[in-house]
Amino acid sequence: MARKLSSTLISLTEWLIPGRWLKRYELFVYSANLNFMAVEFLVISLLIGVIFGAAVALFNILYGVVAFLVVFAGVAFVYPYWRVTKRVDEMERMLPDAFFYLASSLRAGISFSEALEELTTANFGALTDEFRRTVAEIKKGRPTVDALKAFALRNRRSSVIYRSLMIIIEALERGAPMGDVLVYVGNDVREVLRIKQERKASTGMQVMFFIIISGFIGPLILGVVTQVMGSMGTGIGTISIPVPMIKSVLLVFVVIQAIISGLGIGVIREGKYSSGFKYGLLMLVMGVIIFEGATSIKLSM
Repeated sequence: MARKLSSTLISLTEWLIPGRWLKRYELFVYSANLNFMAVEFLVISLLIGVIFGAAVALFNILYGVVAFLVVFAGVAFVYPYWRVTKRVDEMERMLPDAFFYLASSLRAGISFSEALEELTTANFGALTDEFRRTVAEIKKGRPTVDALKAFALRNRRSSVIYRSLMIIIEALERGAPMGDVLVYVGNDVREVLRIKQERKASTGMQVMFFIIISGFIGPLILGVVTQVMGSMGTGIGTISIPVPMIKSVLLVFVVIQAIISGLGIGVIREGKYSSGFKYGLLMLVMGVIIFEGATSIKLSM
């Protein structure tokens, strides 16, 4: 019964979502190293969101809808993105050392394919796993250039990894001295990572400002304002203020403000809107908790 229901949900999801979107999401899930097909992971995320949303909806329907959207987005997009980001950051840190290791092997007089195979015995974390996969493809008969291109495409979300590998592929195709090319690319990657680290350090104050305003001060003020309106509405008989409706509108504003601020942090800190979703989710949860806490304060007018 459960298997039949899951098959029905998977078929319905495949029918509702355009194929090109599913292919892009498939690559996203694949990059996150999750052992699920794209449709399966979407269905799992949907079911988890429904369960959490239904549990919260027992107390408040609006909060139930918000909980469903937040949990679904968190499982389907934020969690895979976090895994991809964590894996890519580790690979980028190890990339210069891996290129220097590869260059030293080539200068010792072995071929490029042999140097790649020797690299799989080194300890470079997730990067070693990628090189192992590349070497396995080469052993199965795939050309070295094609295997490296597949490596680059699997990690296209990292401009550093993709750009570095494409330079190495072009040098390999043209017969350039690979030892020198690898050293040059390794130094270039190290410099790019240093600039990225300096950018994160120099934008720390702006990020903290966004988090404090959108995640704490803004929701706190709006929650207190809601309580003041409620006190006015109940304390003066001639005034009728639709406090529940105003509270719902302000809660939506808190959510929108958190998402927009998160996107702003992504642009400031990493130069990409997509990088801001994790910050947006953090401030969304933080803002809703602060807002709800502030609205529970009892004020007397």
